[in-house]
Amino acid sequence: MKKVIFLLSIVMFFFKTSATANYEKKIYDFSIESITGEIINFKDYKNKVILVVNTASYCGFTKQYEELQELWDLYKEKGLIVLGVPSNSFNQEKKSNADVKEFCEVNFNINFPLTTITEVKGKNAHEIFKWAKENHGKSAVPKWNFHKILINKKGKIEDTFASMTKPMSKKLIKIIEDIL
Repeated sequence: MKKVIFLLSIVMFFFKTSATANYEKKIYDFSIESITGEIINFKDYKNKVILVVNTASYCGFTKQYEELQELWDLYKEKGLIVLGVPSNSFNQEKKSNADVKEFCEVNFNINFPLTTITEVKGKNAHEIFKWAKENHGKSAVPKWNFHKILINKKGKIEDTFASMTKPMSKKLIKIIEDIL
């Protein structure tokens, strides 16, 4: 029996995934440019829960902006940051930051933080998305627009959610409430 446990331990060591995070860096070590040109320093979000969502104006999931705003309105006072990251990684975003900002404000009355149009996958992805993949594995890499990365108060990835998961879903709300 001891031999079997020993062999299983060795096999598990060699097949461990990159999702076993060492977190040499936390989200607080990064910054990103806001849609209006200021720098968003994640260190300003210490002890907050952060939901990072890559967004796009011309996507079938674009109506999720409504629920993202609702989520922000419900939980911002409790310590939730909703961060929209407009991206053209899937060829569904407007061409300028000003157009994205106007689209979000006019159509969805968005007032949660938005970044500049940012790459979210591949070799040109912003460093926070590379960090997410390195520390949480492939599930942190956006497969499409409105992919969600939930970061806990310790600056580490708590969980990730595919585009199909709505911001106001019971599943996402429960985890947010648990970690707030």
